[in-house]
Amino acid sequence: MPQKMSKRNNNFQSSNSKRISKKTLTSKILGAFSSSPHKEYNYKQLASVLSVSDSNQRSLISKILLELTNAGSLQEVSRGKYKLKSRKAFIVGEIDLNKTGNAFVISDDISEDIFVSFANLNTALHRDTVKISLYAKRGGNRIEGEVVEIIKRSTDRFVGTIEKTGSYAFLMPDSHKMIYDIFIPAEGLNGVKDGEKAVVQITEWPRKSKNPSGKVVEILGNPGDNEVEMHAILAEFGLPSKFSDELINSANKIKEEFTQYDYETRTDLRDILTFTIDPEDAKDFDDAISFEKKTGDTYFIGVHIADVSNYLLPGTDLDEEAYDRGTSVYLVDRVVPMLPERLSNFLCSLRPDEDKLCFSVIFEMNDKAEVLSYKIEKTIIRSDKRLSYEDAQKIIDTGKGDIADEILKINDLAKILRKNRFKTGAFNFEHNEVKFILGENAIPTGVYFKVSTEANNLIEEFMLLANRKVAEFIGEASKKRDFVYRVHAEPNMEKLESFSGFVSRFGYSIDTSNNIALSQSMNEIVKSVNGKPEQNIIENLAIRAMSKAVYTTKNIGHYGLSFDYYTHFTSPIRRYPDVMVHRLLYEYIKNHKPDTSNLEAKCKYCSYQEQQAVMAERSSIKYKQVEFLQNKIGQSFDGVISGVTEWGFFVQLKENACEGLVHMRTLDDDFYIYDQEDYCIYGRTNNKRYQLGSEVKVTITNVSLPKKQIDFEVAEEE
Repeated sequence: MPQKMSKRNNNFQSSNSKRISKKTLTSKILGAFSSSPHKEYNYKQLASVLSVSDSNQRSLISKILLELTNAGSLQEVSRGKYKLKSRKAFIVGEIDLNKTGNAFVISDDISEDIFVSFANLNTALHRDTVKISLYAKRGGNRIEGEVVEIIKRSTDRFVGTIEKTGSYAFLMPDSHKMIYDIFIPAEGLNGVKDGEKAVVQITEWPRKSKNPSGKVVEILGNPGDNEVEMHAILAEFGLPSKFSDELINSANKIKEEFTQYDYETRTDLRDILTFTIDPEDAKDFDDAISFEKKTGDTYFIGVHIADVSNYLLPGTDLDEEAYDRGTSVYLVDRVVPMLPERLSNFLCSLRPDEDKLCFSVIFEMNDKAEVLSYKIEKTIIRSDKRLSYEDAQKIIDTGKGDIADEILKINDLAKILRKNRFKTGAFNFEHNEVKFILGENAIPTGVYFKVSTEANNLIEEFMLLANRKVAEFIGEASKKRDFVYRVHAEPNMEKLESFSGFVSRFGYSIDTSNNIALSQSMNEIVKSVNGKPEQNIIENLAIRAMSKAVYTTKNIGHYGLSFDYYTHFTSPIRRYPDVMVHRLLYEYIKNHKPDTSNLEAKCKYCSYQEQQAVMAERSSIKYKQVEFLQNKIGQSFDGVISGVTEWGFFVQLKENACEGLVHMRTLDDDFYIYDQEDYCIYGRTNNKRYQLGSEVKVTITNVSLPKKQIDFEVAEEE
């Protein structure tokens, strides 16, 4: 049995202990060096200058000094003694722009984010890779910087609405992350009409010009039309809306028939009971489960995954397109698939009563859900039955159905796997998914919440098990093998402390003494808030306190799932990293040495594309929420305060999860003050408080589809 990685034994510092945050301490250290650029300090001298006496904080100073040295901000002039490397320190990072026009730079060179004011952006845009000069404001609690070089633009294409004036026009960008309008001269209009939505490419940005110049490269159509708006969302995030005729033709040429080689080299599992469980409207079935009872309390459970790599060959136009897309995109009214329909819905889809090629993980398990052994192999399967989640849940609830005994046994095993996972420190961050009932022209006529059931959990647990065992098979091998891991870092302690402070207002608490205690206390909170007004707010804040999962060759484990090894193996129809995993896995099984020279870069790109797809999905949900409320102006709804800012507070409606803003200027019964530390806005005279998580009744006063914005006012008391 392999040793557990040491990360699982790390303890968190108690959130109750008094300490200076790492961000503040880093800023103060930089401030000390910046104010005396020729002076040299060791960690003890800095501790004295900064009045730090706590031993843990003094150790943190040593760590920060090493980080700043590695980042090039400081130089070690003698053992343990440091000075400012130059009058100005530089780092490279990525711009994260907010709607105020200010930004933070996220860098691998330093552990803390760097604040950059609008005045110091020097035309840098959201997600641009930049070089910034680093400094600390004396007496301030944050590191600041100024953009001195734009190394790489994230994009030069933007979506918005055209406003024509005479012979020229401006593009008014849809995204609040793009804070400049784009000037379009007459020769760049390319037939676009006033008021149309379009994609504009920046062609130049003269040094002294406030706005960039560009040209129209795609005319999308009239705002408000569903097709136009969905295509605009895809274009905004650099995602395609369709396949070219050439790619469709390439897919249509792929033969469906198996070769003799397939039959000779694969394990034939067509005689074993196999079934799929998917959403009712699914067309691409990329996973199936098989069940075979052995003697006593032993079972063979198979997780069978569509062998996409058998059809998607490296270097082909289809493979390059799949990599460029990185993932399927799920908007409210459509799926934009990673693969053309012939592959995703026919050749690779594990449809019932059809022989299919798979990559399978077969588990030998007992009644305690212990994995006694497992094997990974290429197979041929034949699904006997296609179940929806509703079908499977009905069997679980009633115990009746064609394959009731098999479903019930697999569900029992899944429940044990789930219980054990949470017991060892996994987080349970499931939350209800917003779904729309769409009428004519995809206009929403209703909103409902999709709730996970035992049938969903059944599939999830066995997919998690397969992903974990595949990663362990590679990662625990004696020889180092490059691989695609799905990793999730430990949470940021400052965010956890902030979350802890917030939930304490509702009578909840989190235990940060160690990883398992933390996850169990967080799971207990999620369980306790179920059905309560503060549910969505607390669940969303809990998720924000966690790090984001990414793809990488550098395995650090998956903190949220409490797995030391984890990958994505189970969805190659809709995720390109799974295709990479299948290819690498098969090469290693065959004892071949695959080319992994660009693997980390591919992982980073796939992580980026995944985030773009997630943001596009959220944008489409927001658009449909606004569209749903546009004919409800004047109506009042119960809601919960979901965010507090200096310009007002956001409210999420209980009935439909739509979110809008109550502007500070509409609170006319007193002079209201924003209290950032206490997550509230309060009246100076009447002390009325609008607190994050509090219930409030609001009236819809304005809805803007182009801006995807909803304005509320606090409803008058009856």
